[in-house]
Amino acid sequence: MRLNDPAQYDELADQWWVADGGFAMLQWIAASRAEHIPPAATPAALLVDLACGGGLLAPHVQRLGYRHVGVDIGQAGLETARQHGVTVLRGSVLAVPLADGCADVVTAGEILEHVEDPGQVLAESARLLRPGGVLVIDSIADTRLAGLVAVRIAERMPGGPPPGIHDPALFVSRRELLATADRVGLDLQLVGLRPSLRDLVAWRRGRRAGVRMRSMPYTGILFAGYGTRR
Repeated sequence: MRLNDPAQYDELADQWWVADGGFAMLQWIAASRAEHIPPAATPAALLVDLACGGGLLAPHVQRLGYRHVGVDIGQAGLETARQHGVTVLRGSVLAVPLADGCADVVTAGEILEHVEDPGQVLAESARLLRPGGVLVIDSIADTRLAGLVAVRIAERMPGGPPPGIHDPALFVSRRELLATADRVGLDLQLVGLRPSLRDLVAWRRGRRAGVRMRSMPYTGILFAGYGTRR
């Protein structure tokens, strides 16, 4: 089995919006991401959604009042995102075909651990953001514990990521990420994320449609980053 194969996302394109499907946890993390996006200040405010996949942020972005542009390399996911109201753009998150300073918000969720150079994603995010613009990211830390939890355990659980979707060799150094953020003009703070255990039990029993993500001080497994462009 080839690890970190983007073709898996196309093969599972029908799972993006299934509440108990292969991308269920991505739905939970997207909702968590949205909690850290401020309401749009003007009707023209733009949110650029890097690695948008099937457009899971769409209902949240619509509620917050942004124009929503989603960038991804996967055509099947982009078609799904388009059906949910996202203006889609096929391209690489390492070289986004959009103008400097065009975005009020940039999100880069569940992508840093899939690329060889996560720092380049931050550099592109900084380039796209106007001064004072907001960045929201999430990823998986480069630790042995993250490899155990995110791969050996989570990929075998209902609602967890599909088997083989991650390559632990690409998991992200938090120290290097913060150093890169500072270098490209981003003020960035990291927090840990975990699913609510109570919600997880209720979801498994069919009593909840989704699971809320909780923040925690420990960033060594799943973490989020919240920041602004200087």
